[in-house]
Amino acid sequence: MDTISVNRAFGGVQHVVKHASAATGTDMTFSVYVPPQAEHGQPCPVVWYLSGLTCTHANVTDKGEFRAACAELGLILVAPDTSPRGEGVPDDAAGAYDFGLGAGFYVDARQKPFDRHYLMYSYIVDELPGVVASAFPVDLERQGIFGHSMGGHGALTIALRNPGRYRSVSAFAPIVAPSQVPWGEKALGGYLGPDRAAWRAHDAVALIEDGARVPELLVDQGEADQFLAEQLRPELLAAACRDADIPLTLRMQPGYDHSYYFISTFMADHLRWHAERLRG
Repeated sequence: MDTISVNRAFGGVQHVVKHASAATGTDMTFSVYVPPQAEHGQPCPVVWYLSGLTCTHANVTDKGEFRAACAELGLILVAPDTSPRGEGVPDDAAGAYDFGLGAGFYVDARQKPFDRHYLMYSYIVDELPGVVASAFPVDLERQGIFGHSMGGHGALTIALRNPGRYRSVSAFAPIVAPSQVPWGEKALGGYLGPDRAAWRAHDAVALIEDGARVPELLVDQGEADQFLAEQLRPELLAAACRDADIPLTLRMQPGYDHSYYFISTFMADHLRWHAERLRG
């Protein structure tokens, strides 16, 4: 693991590090904020933040405004990249922003040439926790997960597929039903192939319909989000949770769009939500 930067912030330390990933076969960069409560190696609960299309670890690290709340609440926050990168890593054939680099969709690709490097589900679920725990005082018995847009999709599906691992899950403007929207149809088709039945394991609404459960969910969605009607469709998640008796707090926020102005406004609310469920 190579250190890229270390900065003091709110009594804790913001780290950015790089390591060679066995899952993706590339170097992967992620950020870790360690609060002051962990100053002497005291294990702290960890929340994993998954970013959206076009993002790297840097978007939330630079603009998410999470450090004050994490320092107050004693939370470690880890922000990984959204895709493998580097020489030989394939991209969208047309260079579009919604597939390939910066758009791994938190799945394990099965279609060539993406199946060699685009194993983001395995990276987030299987590899990264051990990598982080080897260098930082995370308590892996107390994990939460959340994310934005494509990362909200990732957080919801990963939590639904791994019951009991994450005590808390939330999302900002998630892609809740990728099988039913253009972003998801392109990504799941390109990474997993044409068999739509295989897509259901990476679709939050479909997972709930098929019996997957989490104790409860918090979702914030901007009413002025330009992607709301075509790509995000929170009403589908609301219906699925209602039918499955999953408590969902869906907060439609007037005037807010899809940007980090929106995310940073409600970041502390989400971190307090996680902290309440990660105590003890």
